[in-house]
Amino acid sequence: MNTTHAGYASFGRRFAALLLDAIFLTLVTLLLLLAVYGTDYFTSPDIAGGPGAFLINWVLPAAITIGCWLTLAATPGKLAVGIKVVNAETGERLTFAQAALRYIGYIVSFVPLLAGYFWMLGNPRKQTWHDLLAKSVVIHRTTPAS
Repeated sequence: MNTTHAGYASFGRRFAALLLDAIFLTLVTLLLLLAVYGTDYFTSPDIAGGPGAFLINWVLPAAITIGCWLTLAATPGKLAVGIKVVNAETGERLTFAQAALRYIGYIVSFVPLLAGYFWMLGNPRKQTWHDLLAKSVVIHRTTPAS
């Protein structure tokens, strides 16, 4: 698949997908925390800092996100707005190593005042820092006919 076409996802679509994913992952983690710990999770510092909470709050969202990239080429938010993540060189789905590196790259993009996300505004392929790190691009799920 040629990824040099004009089908790169816009900042607006990617931001909408990010918001939808944040809502989805927050709901999943909150419901799971309530199911496992009840309301004690919100009042007990021992639970909030425990290994179960770490798994639910940190490992589960990473596993869901990486799993979605590997199986669907998109997270729920990206599916909702009609975009997907692919290998920048081949146009194929990401490898596990690329997906894991891209997820870790979210932190790199986020920490310096979101600079890594805004980087796409000046990038010809609309790549963020985490895209550059993982050699990925975000494109429309279906490319408009020329």
